[in-house]
Order: sequence, then structure tokens, then C-alpha cells
Amino acid sequence: MAGSRELPHPDTADLVLTDVLFALSDPSRLALVQRLAQGPLEVAACNQPHVPKSTLSHHLKTLREAGVIRNVPHGRQRYVSLRREDLDERFPGLLDAVLGAPEQ
Repeated sequence: MAGSRELPHPDTADLVLTDVLFALSDPSRLALVQRLAQGPLEVAACNQPHVPKSTLSHHLKTLREAGVIRNVPHGRQRYVSLRREDLDERFPGLLDAVLGAPEQ
């Protein structure tokens, strides 16, 4: 039963550069990734007041399916974290370049 709340995540070897870049191309998703670079967050803490929950869910799904984040259950909560090690292994320097880029 515990595994029933697990969501699918691509393996490191299956990460696709264009999927990752697409996921990071949205300003809201990029802002979320920048926050996650500081450490994992509860899903509830990811949202901003003016963003509908359905939009947050869509952003989290896009990031998860691209392999940018991991979304895992923990008790009654869900936590999201940046898959920095996996992304650095597959695309060395990409996250540093994206996270270090000046805001437009």
C-alpha cells in the first residue's frame, strides 16, 4: 500500500535534454527550481498565493516527468526535491548554467 502513492520518475539514463530545457523554460517552473536548489520543500510550500493549485500541479508534473524534480510521499505530506545529482551526471554544468543565469 505504501508504494501506491509513489509517482513515476524517469531513470537518470532516460533524461532527455529537450524535455529538461522545456521544463525549465517556463518562468514559474524555473523560479520553483531555484527555490528547490536551496533544499526540498513540502508541496504546499511550493505554491505562490496568486497561482491556482491546478497550475502548481501541472508545473510539478512537467518538472517531474522531465526528471528535474523528485516528488515523494512522506507521511501525509509530499515533498519535492531537485534531482541535482542526476541532472549533473546526465548533463554536466546544465543546472549551474541555468541557475546562475541572470533573471530576464
